Amino acid sequence: MKSSGPGIGLRTREWRPADHGRLAVSEANPARVYNYLVGGKDNYLADYEQAQRFLGVAPEVRDTALSNRRFLHRAVRHLAANGISQFLDIGAGLPATPNVHEIAQAVNPRARVVYADNDPIVASHGQARLSVSGTTMVKADIRSPEDLLGHEELRRLLDPARPVAILLTLVLDYIEDLANPVGIVRRLMDWAAPGSCLVLSHATGDFTLDTDRDWEVISFEGPVSLVARDRAGIMEFFTGLELLAPGLVQLPSWRPAIGAESDPSRVWAYGGVARKP
Repeated sequence: MKSSGPGIGLRTREWRPADHGRLAVSEANPARVYNYLVGGKDNYLADYEQAQRFLGVAPEVRDTALSNRRFLHRAVRHLAANGISQFLDIGAGLPATPNVHEIAQAVNPRARVVYADNDPIVASHGQARLSVSGTTMVKADIRSPEDLLGHEELRRLLDPARPVAILLTLVLDYIEDLANPVGIVRRLMDWAAPGSCLVLSHATGDFTLDTDRDWEVISFEGPVSLVARDRAGIMEFFTGLELLAPGLVQLPSWRPAIGAESDPSRVWAYGGVARKP
């Protein structure tokens, strides 16, 4: 789910269809709905309508999207300042400002970033807009980690012998248990060198008043559905890793910036950063 900066014109911007010619689609897509929620313009009528349905039931969806973006920024900035110079952003979504490479390279100009997404529109945008030094966008699906890790562009840019930050922000929410998301994360971290870090955020029903109603209404139809896991279920993704302080917490509580965080009661997601020993 991921642009103009978070919070800019979110509730007043008039929606206009993105001008992507033949790339236009008639079905809502999580990445483009997320783009709309954080104030972006790379979305279509179907995405706008889906977002409005979500917000009509649970306006907290927008707060969660914005808080997730801020969490990602803080985590990348922290890791870049503490020696991580390689980043793999899986399920990266549509290019946003600031992008991960802009945050990381502001701290370390030599930082390298690989963006990955299985959406052809996202990949097309990324390849067009992220062609800068030290970055690349690849079309790959997290459910096929071997294909992702073996991708020529990823292997060109990232050195698995050195620590890498693997970014999975509001991504595993769309991987059902039958697809073994815990096993996928384990494979990614097995590939990564000691000292690598996992940055993970995940939607939860722990903070909703009517979980069954809310998640049924704000889930996508068809093959893409939202899986809201509880804290214990999300903790499984960090098995064998060392969580950095403050641990797995609601997104606004992870090393908050002064005066920029959402009301925790309106954020339905956990986030955490962990290190591979």
